[in-house]
Amino acid sequence: MTSFAKIRFSRVAALLGLASCALIGYPLTVNAQTPAETPDAEAAPETPAEATRPLDQAGSPLGIASGEVLMQEAEQAISVQDYPLAAQKLQSARESFNKISGFYQQLSGVFTGVDSRVNDSLRQRALTAAEMRDQATYQLALVYRAQSQPEQAVPLLVEVVQSQQPTRELGQQAYQQLFELGFVEFPYPRGGDSPSE
Repeated sequence: MTSFAKIRFSRVAALLGLASCALIGYPLTVNAQTPAETPDAEAAPETPAEATRPLDQAGSPLGIASGEVLMQEAEQAISVQDYPLAAQKLQSARESFNKISGFYQQLSGVFTGVDSRVNDSLRQRALTAAEMRDQATYQLALVYRAQSQPEQAVPLLVEVVQSQQPTRELGQQAYQQLFELGFVEFPYPRGGDSPSE
């Protein structure tokens, strides 16, 4: 009975020794989902919000603020009738807002059914960026109209009506432009008529 206990003890000791060697020889892997340790409040100096959130800055190519800056620059160019510069700025703003909206939509889809608060926030940001894109698109169409380039303006106006729907103010404004250009036959909304008639 003594020999059985010695064999059993030596097997356990050997297994523990192998396990120790394995742990020493192979470091533990850390998954991305592992929560980080909370740093001491005194160890980390306070940083301004701008330094920690660079995409909220106007200079960031992936922030809504950068698109807004481009639209302001376009307005300044329009005020001095520099339409080529205005068109360039509005096209850049349009592309920027479109990209940002798409990124927020993709992220929102990831959080569907996972965290409704995050999902709602991302959907709202996607909507805001899409509305800004449509505003930039509409302004770009007006710039093309001012340059007597209806062939450039019409596709942009159609895009705005499609995105905003004719029941919303920007969609109605875009449709009105299409009517004034002679691209569509009937005005909308028609005076006194219901939209379905």
